[in-house]
Amino acid sequence: MTSNFVDTFRHKGLRKKLVEIIKKKGISSKSVLEAMEALPRHFFFDSGFLEFAYEDKAFPIGEGQTISQPYTVAFQTELLDVKKGQKVLEVGTGSGYQAAILFHLGAKVYSIERQRVLFLKAKEMLPKIGCIVKVHFGDGYNGLPAFAPFDRILVTAGAPYIPEKLVEQLKPGGKMVIPVDENDYQIMTLITKNADNSIKVSTHGAFRFVPLLGDKSQ
Repeated sequence: MTSNFVDTFRHKGLRKKLVEIIKKKGISSKSVLEAMEALPRHFFFDSGFLEFAYEDKAFPIGEGQTISQPYTVAFQTELLDVKKGQKVLEVGTGSGYQAAILFHLGAKVYSIERQRVLFLKAKEMLPKIGCIVKVHFGDGYNGLPAFAPFDRILVTAGAPYIPEKLVEQLKPGGKMVIPVDENDYQIMTLITKNADNSIKVSTHGAFRFVPLLGDKSQ
């Protein structure tokens, strides 16, 4: 995959166009747009599929998983409202692209992946492109209690319910963004933990994600 780590003027131009498309769809966070323009998305694609890297579409990455549509990545990241220096837990490393965006925003990123093949690939690849992310293999429903609490938690797969263990690992004042199942799509849900540990829940439209897988058996 290292042969992909070349960022040409053409790639930069395609990325600029992609960011313009995302802006037109309503993403306004300057820091999110800058991170998406700075980070080469084609680094996360196998060389045979590079022409798909700057389309505003999800794309299969193996193991039944996808690299999310750029607009969805931007939407979730904007909703999460990450501040520099915050500790962020990502549930569902996948290709590593979302974790790299969070790193570009100045977050201290912890990520958990259930699929061993994807875990190993992301763990090896992220440092090669200068992204310091602590990638763990395990069950996303359990989070990473050893490293809790987190300022922010981002779930990148469709969950049938809001996992209580993840809510527990959120700091008072913290936020979690999670797509929650509703029939055959998911509702983007923002959970804010108040100072007294009560939670406020708000919803932000319908999306489609691969399912959040439970107990790891492979």
